[in-house]
Amino acid sequence: MSSQDLAANYLLDLGGLVRELALQAKQEYQDNRSSDDAQFLLGRLGALHEVVSLMQQQAIAFSLSLKDVSLEGIDPDRDLL
Repeated sequence: MSSQDLAANYLLDLGGLVRELALQAKQEYQDNRSSDDAQFLLGRLGALHEVVSLMQQQAIAFSLSLKDVSLEGIDPDRDLL
């Protein structure tokens, strides 16, 4: 496997994992808004919102489709706030 193939697979896998973590963080925050951990969970969600947004911006800047990094169909401002 070439370095380019490895990099492409890495980005595809990483994007999917980050997306999954972000969506789980949103659900965990929604499920625990009144708990003592709510502020921590909101901070975690905010950090993952920023990571997803940054990864999408960088993909576009490098002329990659969001599908190439498994971040298509997710809008951080709509789906992670």
